[in-house]
Amino acid sequence: MKKNTTATAPTKGGRLLALDILRGITIAGMILVNNPGSWGNIYAPLRHAEWNGLTPTDLVFPFFMFIMGISTYMSLRKYNFEFSWASFAKILRRSIVIFLIGWAMAWFGMFMRGMANHASISEAMFTFDRIRFLGVMPRLAICYGVGATIALLVKRNALPWLIGGLLVVYTIILIVGNGFAFAEDNVIGVVDRAVLGENHMYTENIDGVSLKFDPEGLVSTLPSIAHMLIGFMCGSLIMRTKDNRDRINSLFIVGTILTFSGFLLAYGCPINKKIWSPTFVLTTCGLASLLLGLLIWIIDIKGYKRWCRFFESFGINPLFMYCLGGVMGILFGTIRFPWEDGVISISGFLYRIVLTPLCSGDKVLASLLYALIFVMFNWCIGYILYKKKIYIKI
Repeated sequence: MKKNTTATAPTKGGRLLALDILRGITIAGMILVNNPGSWGNIYAPLRHAEWNGLTPTDLVFPFFMFIMGISTYMSLRKYNFEFSWASFAKILRRSIVIFLIGWAMAWFGMFMRGMANHASISEAMFTFDRIRFLGVMPRLAICYGVGATIALLVKRNALPWLIGGLLVVYTIILIVGNGFAFAEDNVIGVVDRAVLGENHMYTENIDGVSLKFDPEGLVSTLPSIAHMLIGFMCGSLIMRTKDNRDRINSLFIVGTILTFSGFLLAYGCPINKKIWSPTFVLTTCGLASLLLGLLIWIIDIKGYKRWCRFFESFGINPLFMYCLGGVMGILFGTIRFPWEDGVISISGFLYRIVLTPLCSGDKVLASLLYALIFVMFNWCIGYILYKKKIYIKI
């Protein structure tokens, strides 16, 4: 295995390889946890925390938000971090495109499920009265649009104060508005139901209680913007020096401070992904910073790169690969064909007929194998794009 022990970070086509790998690990993780063979048979680490707490699965989305902040720093350098109508127009255009893609995927899922349940074409198509307004892609769009605009308007040395202010204000909102409880009077749910309407929200089920509560809602977008801006500040730490050891030292210091702050403050402000609590922001940004520092050490200083080629195929086209996984997941779950006395979906056939017997009836293991096969299927498409040097920008 060839090593590169230089302290200067090599980049590939102007891209930081370790960042691409972290991005790829995150996207592969998002696809993995979103596509089990059966939602009722999942290993505990591959489940989201029911309410308070943190699992490995809870890390993938915030890691991507953190990476988006770093990437935003890199992309805004060409504007010298100065606001102009041209730069704002580009930010706005990209935000709208990402938002609309999120809506399109939500509509496509409802359309395909309607057709699978024998609804008429018109019934399946016109589901706008109950389509979910928000979600992963809309949150990314909002945080990118608002965060990038703030980064152009606010001086760099003022950003830490702005980030802290956003988190403090959100903490006060949670305390005053019963925001730490999964209840009808939780301020996050109250605002979302009033603005979005219950038909356009996600339904959470916790301890037998069903409640319209959107984990990517409006109020909880506030700390998500701070989350993205922390990534932006870490992007500044990375890019203002060429020496990898200095980069690693900075990332480890920041990561350690953020992680320990998040865990210590969790005694009064629980770590909770569904409300995107301030401690969730601090802890996940800290862990992402530490992992990025570790990857720079492994890849760019020690030169161990062969192992990471798999993830690079996901990392160079991250949003496209995430959308591809979403669309393929919908198709695998809704395209059905005759089987025995009824019909079965592609995912049902692979999980129940092929993998479960192969795993001697172990449904949890079969569910994991299905998810891994699904990731590999998406990787094959990503690898073709990678080899052909095709970069799909969204």
